[in-house]
Order: sequence, then C-alpha cells, then structure tokens
Amino acid sequence: MLASMIFRREPFFHGHDNYDQLVRIAKVLGTDELFTYLNKYHINLDTRFNDLLGKHTKKRWDRFVHNENTHLVSPEALDFLDKLLRYDHMERLTAEEAMEHQYFEQIRIDSQNKVE
Repeated sequence: MLASMIFRREPFFHGHDNYDQLVRIAKVLGTDELFTYLNKYHINLDTRFNDLLGKHTKKRWDRFVHNENTHLVSPEALDFLDKLLRYDHMERLTAEEAMEHQYFEQIRIDSQNKVE
C-alpha cells in the first residue's frame, strides 16, 4: 500500500493470479533474495514457477521515482519501504518498530506540539 501511495502506481504489484503476483514481486525484490528465503525456511516452490520466475536483481526504490511522484518520496520513505517489503518475515519491521521509524518523526513532533 505504501509503495502504491508514494509511487502513484495502483496497485504496485499487479498480478493476474497468485503465480503472476509472485513473479511481479520477484522482479522488484529479486530472485536471489527469494531463493535465499525459500532455502532458509526449507520451502519448496511450486514447479510451475520454474518457467515463470526467471532471474531478476533487486531493484533500487529510487528507480520508481518520476516527475509525478517525486513530491511524495523522501529518503525516509524509501528506507521505510525497504524495511517493510522483505520476503523474510523475520527481517521485516515489526509494527512497533515501524511506528518508531524516522518516516513518522514529523508526525510525532506535530503530535507532541499539540499536547504541549
């Protein structure tokens, strides 16, 4: 959802079915990272993916920035997005960690100023 909002691409990962959805995610997050995750947790990928996935390197988030969305993107937003969009759930930010991220710093400051 965050990627859709800041990059103005709705939906960000638009798959026609579950297989296509994973392929589209892998094209952005990378196939090496996907296979590392699958191996770490001993997950067998459906054989239908053998012909679908291909080999893709992880894309830099700034690759999705263009004239129509540059005003919505900040280094903090890209860092936040990168820490959320991970295959491995153990590497993703928890909800508490997400709320403490620098991306929300201005909201915390504004909220604190209203209380004072």
